[in-house]
This record gives sequence, structure tokens and C-alpha cells, in this order.
Amino acid sequence: MNRAAPASLGIYRLATAAAALAAPAWLRDRVRHGKEDPARWRERLGHGDLARPDGDLVWLHGVSVGESLSLLPLVERLRADAPDRTILVTSGTRASAEILAGRLDASVLHQFAPLDTPGATRRFLDHWRPGLGVLVESELWPNLILGAKARGVRLALVSARLSERSLGGWRRAPAAARAVLGAFDLILARDAVVAGRLEVLGARVDGLADLKFGAGPLPVDQRQLARARESLGDRPVLLAASTHPGEEALLLQAFRAAAGCDRAVLILAPRHPDRGEAVKRLVLEAGLTVGRHGAGARPGDAAVHVADSVGELGLWYRLAGLAVVGGSLLKDSPGGHNPLEPARLGCPFIAGPEVSGWPVYRALEAADATRRVTPEAVAGWFARAVDGDPSLNGMAARAAAFAEAGDRAAGAATDRVLALLRP
Repeated sequence: MNRAAPASLGIYRLATAAAALAAPAWLRDRVRHGKEDPARWRERLGHGDLARPDGDLVWLHGVSVGESLSLLPLVERLRADAPDRTILVTSGTRASAEILAGRLDASVLHQFAPLDTPGATRRFLDHWRPGLGVLVESELWPNLILGAKARGVRLALVSARLSERSLGGWRRAPAAARAVLGAFDLILARDAVVAGRLEVLGARVDGLADLKFGAGPLPVDQRQLARARESLGDRPVLLAASTHPGEEALLLQAFRAAAGCDRAVLILAPRHPDRGEAVKRLVLEAGLTVGRHGAGARPGDAAVHVADSVGELGLWYRLAGLAVVGGSLLKDSPGGHNPLEPARLGCPFIAGPEVSGWPVYRALEAADATRRVTPEAVAGWFARAVDGDPSLNGMAARAAAFAEAGDRAAGAATDRVLALLRP
């Protein structure tokens, strides 16, 4: 940070430098609670155990699972554009690292993102020396961004998100906001609302793009899919995808209340697979038979199948006649999860009312491609799916067409990012 930097950024730098003294102890505590990888927690302090290959390196960052997965089409384009170029992907959660490990080619490097302290970001940037950095959604870390800019890294902020609350926080430090946002060579906002908020802070927004579009369909092991279909036979399949605590009980109640569900199978796929045993206990308390995927049960062995596995939503969406996308049913829900995943696979889906994290739901509803429903209404939707209501197929077809159009637009945004690599 140079002498002309706003005072607020100087204060931030001092505060994060002081916080860095406690960072190792804080990270070790997170390791004890399973929130950090015990073998890799020092990466959060900017230490890179992997050697940096010679030549150009592009750095892509997405904090959690959804953001990280949205980078995969860009990874593929970068590899096709220059196969010898090194690609580094950083993320901030163990779940994202586990998912990426199964989705990234062995030639693509992964590291946990550094904490935004002066020392950690300096070590990270000195080690990796990227030529281009692409940050997805709402990652605005001043030390990291301004440190990269000072080293001549070209920077893009894509699928930019900025909540009303974050806007209020940045407006209390307008000079800092202008400095951080001004470091980017390209800013593509997720939608027009976000673009307006960024412009209020003085950003130059170059267009709209949502990298959640542009991804391919969730993968599946075809042999496992065939075995699951054989196990299920002709029983109707209902899916509760990416559920959070409190939602499973509501969905089990809806399943028990729905007409015809005594011949159906409910697949419960918790957002955090380590909750599998706890979800199994909930099913037993509801008086239903249950099998747990992580314990070797097959879908169809019981009325409820707990899908406590990582990276297998592609399997469950392909089996379901209706999915409820979780993280959306309760007042304190995290704002929903990715509706484009079932849309791309032609799976009819609904969600609860709390989908603030995914504004695309508004457009999907306008296209008659999904519905947001109250928890009390889920039983009726379950019954419709079990009865084979043909209107669900029409809803799924409209969702698939919507996703396809958005994916094409995301491809154009990727072209703009690649243009930053040109002389």
C-alpha cells in the first residue's frame, strides 16, 4: 500500500497485522473442530508447499463450494487456450477443496486462500506470482487485492455480488472502496442490482455475467446410476437436496403427510455430509425406515435414503421426479442453493421462500420454471410427483431452456476474461 492510500486502508492494514499474531492459534482451534484441513492449515498463512512451475500462472479464486464450481468452465477454457499455462485455484473451505479434488484435472493446482493479513498475502503472492487473478462473487479482501495490483497482476472480479448490508459497510469507507474496486481491470456484476451498488461505490462496471451459468451438468458415475435405478425399481423418487438443520424434520413431516408416499423413496442429501448420522436419527424418530449411503445402504433399501456423500448430487438429481432445493425453507436459512444444477439435468424442482442468495429464482419463476413454496405446501408437491403430474415435466423443460440460454451468455463473459491475457 503506497503513501497515497486512504487512511482507512492504513488502519485496516495495522488491524490485520495485529490479528495475524493470533492467527496460528485460531487456525489450530479450527483444525480441532474440523473446519480446517490438519495437513494444510499453514496454507491459510500464505505458505505454499507446492512448487510454482515455470511460465505463466493464472490464479482463480472462489471462497466456497458454489463459487469454486462456477470456475470450472473457465478452467477448461484456460486449458484449451494454452495447455502449458499453469492454473492455480484457491478456495476457503474444506468442502470446496474436497469437491475440487474430484473435479479438477491433475495439472490444475489447488491451495487454500490466505487470510487477509499483510504477511499471509505477501507470502502467497511472492510464491505464486500470478499474471492474472480472477475473483468470483464477493471476495473483496484489501490486502490481497491491493498487494496483487502493486505487483502488476491483472485482476478481474466476475459474478460480482454485493449485498445491501455490505454496501452500507463500504459506504462508511468510500475512499477505501474506490481504491479496492479501482484495482480491477474488469468487473462483471452478477445482475443489474449489484452493478448499481458497485457504481454507487465508484466502481467502473464493465457488464453483467453470472459464472454460475456456464457450468456443465453435474457429473455422475454411470455404473453407480445404473445400480441405483435397479435398486429403486419403479418406485417414485423424491429428493431433498443440500438441506440444513431444521429442514429435514419439515421435509420428513411433508413426506409422511403426502398422499401415495408410502410407495415412494425420499432421498435426504444434507448440505454437510458429516451430518449423516444425525439426519438418520431424525428419520428414525419420525417412524420411518432409513438407510445411510455412507454406511453402504442402497437407495430403495428403506423409505428414506440419507445421501451423506460428497460430490454426488448429480446422481440424486438424475434419479428424482421432484427435488426440493434446501437452504431455503426457514427464516434463518442461508439463502438457498444452486437452482441451475437440477435445471440442467431436467429435474423438476421447487424451493422454499428464502432464496435471497440466488436472485435467479425470480427469473426462473417468471419463466414458469420453478416455484417457491411454504414448508406446509411441500406435501402437496410430493403427492403430485408421486402421481406423475405431467405439468412437472413442462416446468423442468422450461428450467432447462433457461439454464441453456444463461450458459451461452456466461461463455461470452469468459471471452472477456481471457482477453486480459492478451498483450
